[in-house]
Amino acid sequence: MITGHKIRSIRELKNLTQDHIADRLQISQSAYSKLEKESNISDEKLQQIAEALEVKPEDIMAFDSQKYFNNVGNVEGDNSNSYNESIVIGMTTEETELIKKLYEDKITLLEKLLSKSEIDVQRLEKIIQKFESKYGEL
Repeated sequence: MITGHKIRSIRELKNLTQDHIADRLQISQSAYSKLEKESNISDEKLQQIAEALEVKPEDIMAFDSQKYFNNVGNVEGDNSNSYNESIVIGMTTEETELIKKLYEDKITLLEKLLSKSEIDVQRLEKIIQKFESKYGEL
């Protein structure tokens, strides 16, 4: 797998935008986009990207999207598997832990986003109430 594609996969798992990583690297979004298409990235640049993604450079190099979790679930009429099960195919413990950490980070970010959205909704409701008390119902 091309190094840039590994970087993109990890960035997407962490639910980060190209703009965000580009800002952390102090480069333009288009320059960062080109990095995600490169097959060979210098060790220095890989270190910088790893820091921006909050992973180790070795984790980027070892990342293989083909070793993701395959879900095996119930198929109607199939009695061979009565529960949903996840199988890890050909992954080392380190790779499994990296994916677990990436998913945990993604969940944390989504929870923060949801919390911020809820606060925004509350603020908007207060603004609507003030508007209605001053100008009447809409």
